[in-house]
Amino acid sequence: MHNVIIIGSGCAGLTAAIYAGRANLKPLVLDGHEPGGQLSLTTHVENYPGFPDGIMGPELIENMRKQAKKFGAEFKAGAVTEVEVSKRPFKIIAGKDTYEAQALIVAAGASARLLGLEGEKELIGHGVSTCATCDGYFFRGKPIAVVGGGDSAMEEANFLSRYASKVHLIHRRNEFRASKIMIDRARANEKVEFVTPAIVDEILAPQGHVEGVRIRNPQTKELGTIPLDGVFVAIGHDPNTIIFKGKLEMDSNGYLLAKHGSLTAVPGVFIAGDVQDHRYRQAVTAAGSGCMAAIDAEKFLEEHKH
Repeated sequence: MHNVIIIGSGCAGLTAAIYAGRANLKPLVLDGHEPGGQLSLTTHVENYPGFPDGIMGPELIENMRKQAKKFGAEFKAGAVTEVEVSKRPFKIIAGKDTYEAQALIVAAGASARLLGLEGEKELIGHGVSTCATCDGYFFRGKPIAVVGGGDSAMEEANFLSRYASKVHLIHRRNEFRASKIMIDRARANEKVEFVTPAIVDEILAPQGHVEGVRIRNPQTKELGTIPLDGVFVAIGHDPNTIIFKGKLEMDSNGYLLAKHGSLTAVPGVFIAGDVQDHRYRQAVTAAGSGCMAAIDAEKFLEEHKH
């Protein structure tokens, strides 16, 4: 039996673990299927307060992990497959292991979306990637594409231009969701070529690794082929909330709904980070909501002492 279990080990989960640990709650953190969350897939974080020269994402996560451990947090690997929140203690099942908790903090984050093309999933690691920082190095001197129109697509295009001979930025519209500063930065990069409006119809990989993409202009219906070695997909994220369907309130996109900070409609269940935030999705807002969830959980446990 645990006082509090935290699902997820990204910025939100680790901050919750630091606060819950300091409150002497001995939290158990279940790593989830992407340990460290999205920050462990990014390189240089320039906008996290307190680091004027920036810090590497994996290093920031590692520091938070150490800090949580220092205050007594325990970590277990594994993704949660089932939860029972209809009564306390709550039951959390991860693979073969079952855990019980008086309070639960859900900080399971969000995962990168794919294009949904045939063979795309199988080509991850063979030329298809959702993480520029993890895989950019493998495409030194090679042409690649980034698919997407938001800030992360612009950021990935700029980052990948360090390695790639050319970056084709493919987006289905001529307008972008990205902020002006990110678009300007990408446009000023001579290695980045904007390919718009264009839809990727097919990833060409006759030998089992990416050799190009077939694109279609949605306005003129004209088809074209771009020979390249890598396709980086940057089209947004889906919250990791499937196991909470019908158990916790969520919006039409599957994001969990918070009331008053981190509280949910189920007393004793708290939510934090990108699992409930499709708007800001920053490391600092995730950390802030992790702090709120831990404080709310501590108050809840204080009020429900047996």
